[in-house]
Amino acid sequence: MVGGFLTGLREGVVCGVRTGDGRVLVPPTEYDPATGEALSELVEVGQAGVVTTWAWVAEPRDKHPLERPFAWALVRLDGADSDLLHALDAASEADVSTGMRVRVRWRSEREGHIRDIECFEPEPAP
Repeated sequence: MVGGFLTGLREGVVCGVRTGDGRVLVPPTEYDPATGEALSELVEVGQAGVVTTWAWVAEPRDKHPLERPFAWALVRLDGADSDLLHALDAASEADVSTGMRVRVRWRSEREGHIRDIECFEPEPAP
């Protein structure tokens, strides 16, 4: 599962795993956390989704993914039933809210690592 997830990231695709009851977990796990059942069906999910919760980082540290203030956010990607934790690049804390739509910003060079997602960014208003 993890290998398929990382291969997808290298190709610019986000994958999850389908559980026996039809839920899609992102990132994928080897076993269903509710039942312990082995999981094997990788499915592609969307590259945009909704922020379910977040925390603002006013002073990033050396190892943080962005060198300017940003938010750590849990993002429920379209087609997923669980949340993915990643950085959200927003202009200010006032520009972040639970329920906002965001999308993946990919690194220009990808290698099959979670850092292939550079961060999430707000989706433009329709």
